[in-house]
Amino acid sequence: MSAWPDTLRTGPLREWPGTLSTQRRPAPFSAGLTDTLRILDREIYNLVDTRAQQDSAELLIAIPAGAFRRDGKPYANARAEHPGVIFSLDSRHGHLSYPCDTFTTWQDNLRAIALALEALRKVDRYGVTRHGEQYRGFLELEATAVPASFSSWSAAHEWLADTYGYEYRAGDHEQARGLLRLGQRKSHPDLGGDTELFQRVSLAEAKLREAGLL
Repeated sequence: MSAWPDTLRTGPLREWPGTLSTQRRPAPFSAGLTDTLRILDREIYNLVDTRAQQDSAELLIAIPAGAFRRDGKPYANARAEHPGVIFSLDSRHGHLSYPCDTFTTWQDNLRAIALALEALRKVDRYGVTRHGEQYRGFLELEATAVPASFSSWSAAHEWLADTYGYEYRAGDHEQARGLLRLGQRKSHPDLGGDTELFQRVSLAEAKLREAGLL
């Protein structure tokens, strides 16, 4: 079983930002997903410098929402509609976004991103740049395929209360956690829920986790 890092959130990719490649090729490398995730986890660690940023890394895969487990990770046998993936995170250099659909599987495209991040970091190691200039070309590529995140855990809490018909009690951590559990049950596609609502609940969960409430 692949060891998904705690630093990485995953979710379904609803829309590709642009035109998908029609001439994909086999990857020039061969490695398991576990090794790719290990590299990615290390690169996330090296790109961020605050706990909030550590929780901001996100991977979008073209897998239906119903093929994700309750912990937000895809089932091992989940099938992607296409191999394109988008990896994004809030780094010390700004918000970075890396779409890739060059190769024939989403796992290989994710590895390509992980190896690219590793290579970009080595540019700094050898003193070629001093201020992360090598990342600038990726600052304007936004992963717009998912709903906007919440500005704070209280905003996520208030949305959960409004969505599920409860009186919002500001600052009530226990109510926020209870509403999140309710939202996860009601919105999960495996239980008859709505895909877009499930994505929004997942963003609320990420914000509560970022605040240390989960």
